[in-house]
Amino acid sequence: MASMAVHIFFTFLLLLLCSSSRTVLSSATLQETHQINSNSVLVALLDSHYTELAELIEKAILLQTLEDAVGKHNITIFAPRNEALERDIDPEFKRFLLEPGNLKSLQTLLLYHIVPARVNLTSSSTHHHPTLSSDRVKISSHPKTGSRMIDSATVVQENAVDRPDGVIHGIERLLIPRSVQQDFNNRRSLRSISAVKPEGAPEVDPRTHRLKKPAAPVPAGAPPVLPIYDALAPGPSLAPAPAPGPGGPHKHFNGHKQVMDFIQTLVHYGGYNEMADILVNLTSLATEMGRLVSEGYVLTVLAPNDEAMAKLTTDQLSEPGAPEQIIYYHIIPEYQTEESMYNAVRRFGKVSYDTLRLPHKVVAQEADGSVKFGHGPDVSAYLFDPDIYTDGRISVQGIDGVLFPPEEEKTAAKVETKSVKVAALPPRRGKLLEVACRMLGAFGQHTRFTTCQ
Repeated sequence: MASMAVHIFFTFLLLLLCSSSRTVLSSATLQETHQINSNSVLVALLDSHYTELAELIEKAILLQTLEDAVGKHNITIFAPRNEALERDIDPEFKRFLLEPGNLKSLQTLLLYHIVPARVNLTSSSTHHHPTLSSDRVKISSHPKTGSRMIDSATVVQENAVDRPDGVIHGIERLLIPRSVQQDFNNRRSLRSISAVKPEGAPEVDPRTHRLKKPAAPVPAGAPPVLPIYDALAPGPSLAPAPAPGPGGPHKHFNGHKQVMDFIQTLVHYGGYNEMADILVNLTSLATEMGRLVSEGYVLTVLAPNDEAMAKLTTDQLSEPGAPEQIIYYHIIPEYQTEESMYNAVRRFGKVSYDTLRLPHKVVAQEADGSVKFGHGPDVSAYLFDPDIYTDGRISVQGIDGVLFPPEEEKTAAKVETKSVKVAALPPRRGKLLEVACRMLGAFGQHTRFTTCQ
C-alpha cells in the first residue's frame, strides 16, 4: 500500500509540472506575438514631433490597443500638428476630453485618427476608410488647391513617418467625429441647465426706502411665459416690439454659445457653408437666435445645403431684408427631430409648422420614405441630412432646397357702379289746387303762380 501511494504521488507531481511548463510556454508565445520592435510606427510616433498626440494616446490608455492593431496589420495615423492641439483647439472642448468621466469620448476621438490599413494618398479619387473607432473617414481632394483632405482637414505632410508596419500623415487640425461632438454639446447643455446662478444684492426702493420684493424665481428649464413672437425683435416681417424675456435677468441657458456651436457644427459637417455665412455675416439672426434660446425658447432650423443656396438668384436676395425673410421661413419655433417629424407625417399625412415669418407656415408630408417640405412640386425640399445638430434646445435638419411661402393671390374685386338716370316727374297737384288754377286761368292770372305753370 505504501509503494502504491508513493507511485500515485509521483504521477500527480509529474502531471503538475507538465501543465505549468505548458502555461509558461503559451504566455511566452503570447508576449512574443505582441512584442513591438524599435522600428515600429508606434515607437516613431512617440519619438516624433507629434508629441501632443502621443501624450493624448498615453492618457487615453490606448497603447495596448494600438500594439494589438500593429500586431495584426499595418496602420495609418493621421496626426494633427502640435499647434492644433495646443492653441487652435477650443479650451472648453479640451477640458471636456481630459475629464476622467469622458475617457470613452477621448478614446473614440483618437481612434478616429487611425485606419487599420496602409493608406496611400497619391491617388486623387475620393474614398472612405473604416477607422479603429468603427466610424469611416473621408479622403478627398480640395476642389481649388487640389491638396488632399482628411474629412475637412488638409494634409500638410504626406508620409511624415514611414515604417514597415505603418505610416503617419501630418494634418493641419484635429478630426472630431460626430458622436464626440454630439456628446460634448449634450454635456455642456446639461451643465448649463443644472448650474445654480448666484443672486445679486438686494435692491432698495428710493421712494419708500424699503427693500424691494424679489420677483418670483423662474425654475431652470421652465417654458417661457410669453409666446416667441412677442419676444422677437422687430424685423422686416415682424410687427411686435421687443418684449422683456420671460425670465428677466435669470437666464438659465447660454444661447449664444449654443448658436455658435450649431454654426460650427454646420461648417465641420460640410456642405452648409452658405447657410452659416448668412447667419453670421449677412444678418444679425445669430444674435437674435442666441437671445431667444437664452430666454428658454426652442428652435428647429431647416438648413438648405450649399447646392440649394447656389440656385438663389440675385433678384431673390437683392431686396432689403430678403435674406432675413428667407431664413425666418426656415426656423420653426418648436423642437423637432427627424424621428418626431417623420412620425407626425406618417400619422397625420400633412402637418403645418409655424415659422418665425408671420403668418406663413411650412407644410410637411411623407414622400419616398422621408419628409418633404413645401406647398407644391416646384417649391419643395426633402429632409436630406437628418439631425445635424440636436442639443435639446436647437435642432438643425439639413434639406436639399430653399423654401418659399406660397404667393398670396390678390384678386381685386372690381365693383362696377352703374349710373341710373331717373326721369324727373312733374309735381303732383291736388284737386283743390287744380280748380284754383283753372279759375285763375279764366282771368288770365295763372302765370303768377309757378305751381299752375
